[in-house]
Amino acid sequence: MAGAVTPDLELWPIGNCQISALIDRAGGVVWSCIPRVDGDPVFCALMNGDARDEGVWRFELEGQVSAQQEYIRNTPILVTRLEAEDGSALEVLDFCPRHEGKGRMYRPVAISRILRPVAGNPRVRTVLRPMRDYGAAPAETTRGTNHIRYLMGRETLRLTTDAPVGFILDGRSFRVEEDLHFFLGPDEPFQGNLREEIRRMEQATRSYWQRWVRGLATPFEWQSEVIRCAITLKLCQHEETGAIVAALTTSIPEAPHSERNWDYRYCWIRDSYYTVQALNRIGALDVLEKYLAYLRNIVDAAKGGQIQPLYSVMGVAELTEETAPALAGYRGMGPVRVGNAAYKQVQHDCYGQIVLPTVQGFIDQRLLRIADERDFESLEQVGEMAWAMHDQPDAGLWEFRTRQEVHTYSAVMSWAACDRLAFAAEWLGKDDRAGLWRERADAIRARIEQDAWVENGGEGGHYGASFESDYLDASLLQMVELRFLAPDNPRFASTFAAIEEQLRRGDFMLRYAAEDDFGAPETAFNVCTFWLIEALHLAGRSEEARNLFNTMLSHTTASGLLSEDLDYNTGELWGNFPQTYSLVGVINCAGHLSKPWSNVR
Repeated sequence: MAGAVTPDLELWPIGNCQISALIDRAGGVVWSCIPRVDGDPVFCALMNGDARDEGVWRFELEGQVSAQQEYIRNTPILVTRLEAEDGSALEVLDFCPRHEGKGRMYRPVAISRILRPVAGNPRVRTVLRPMRDYGAAPAETTRGTNHIRYLMGRETLRLTTDAPVGFILDGRSFRVEEDLHFFLGPDEPFQGNLREEIRRMEQATRSYWQRWVRGLATPFEWQSEVIRCAITLKLCQHEETGAIVAALTTSIPEAPHSERNWDYRYCWIRDSYYTVQALNRIGALDVLEKYLAYLRNIVDAAKGGQIQPLYSVMGVAELTEETAPALAGYRGMGPVRVGNAAYKQVQHDCYGQIVLPTVQGFIDQRLLRIADERDFESLEQVGEMAWAMHDQPDAGLWEFRTRQEVHTYSAVMSWAACDRLAFAAEWLGKDDRAGLWRERADAIRARIEQDAWVENGGEGGHYGASFESDYLDASLLQMVELRFLAPDNPRFASTFAAIEEQLRRGDFMLRYAAEDDFGAPETAFNVCTFWLIEALHLAGRSEEARNLFNTMLSHTTASGLLSEDLDYNTGELWGNFPQTYSLVGVINCAGHLSKPWSNVR
């Protein structure tokens, strides 16, 4: 029975850069928040434990025996085929409208579904039960001739359909003899002929995405994988402000019963840096441009002061962390958290992660808006913070909640901020400022070489994860990516060897092995495995890197995506989904490892 499917991460995202939805392997909408990604999850069955019939929207085919799913090529439009034991079959086409209209982008808070009979005489029951207040209660309903209104406190959704409204409200099965159309969106009368308008929206949405993909500079190999990750990363951008969220979900645990359940529906400066870096490599400048606008607003609001590690998609600074008691959690593994206390943390790497993508804004002539002198002055304020904080303790990129140290990764990011500001100043002809920032970059480099290096009794040493200790973490592999070290630097080679020995678990990589606030890590961190792959390639072990990359791709979901974590013993995915870090890893590694296009041109 479709309703008895055990929750897992075989999920298919749809979206339009305003809202998103996750659809499970049975074709049910099991996660979607309104009016944006960090809003109330009106569809919350993914986090509702055994209560799989609450907070869901699915079509149950009588006698169903199978379901197959695929995206329409180069789009986030999903087609699910449901087949019954008597040979009857239905197709469900799901999308969130996104296309240009009336001089602007049309991206309503809406999910569109088309139900098509494709074989036999299918009978279907519609289960449409949105919830409100994080699963606290079902939405109240009112009905009209061809619509149902779902009242959810401050928000109201209206379902407009040419299916029998009474059958939907009563949960009764009926025969599907022609295409049926469903538009769950704003509480306003649907304009135009429903059938014609939804089909027009679908065609326009399909055209938008396929044209967007057409502009990508994909590598020769792994094109489909890169395209799917790129589309999904774009879905993680809230276009209204330019913010990029770390994932579309909250509270999928990093490991079973670990209580490492965090809300990732916010914009981390770090995660967003990696996202725009990866998309920029394949030419998706629209995401970068919108994100740079978001950063400018963040920097303006900070007024030269400390930048937080994360903000809401609307730029709100306070993200008080609470729990949603009505939701049992993913497979009953609560708590379900709303908000993230990491906003209170001090994480000094964020200054570098603002400077690095922003510097491109002064140089790239393709951009609609080239950064100017005032932008440079604002960016220098960020650089001043990087310089002031490069040797001060912080929570680090792994966001330790109970201890602070001077983390090497944060110091290297501070060096990168000063180094790139020197480059930008040279580009702008500001020789005096270039000299100042170069001098500061050199001073930070000297401090890192002195305080982060750990000798090993004459047998080679390694950089430590912090100035105060000699333990290792996988972020040290980023010293090459950030151009702090060359790949053939002996210190990098010995650090890489030590990381492999201590943190590699077969084909996968831990972020660190030391115990943290919740004990020892139990799963591999997927982006760290991709960092390992990059390091193997740069170390001349490219065949090993290719094999490991293909192994990682074999662990993606049927939708071609990854979550944050992976059980290195069973291969099962854990953590929030889809995780931008992990998708970035796919794009970057494909770019490093692919054969060149010149092989076929």
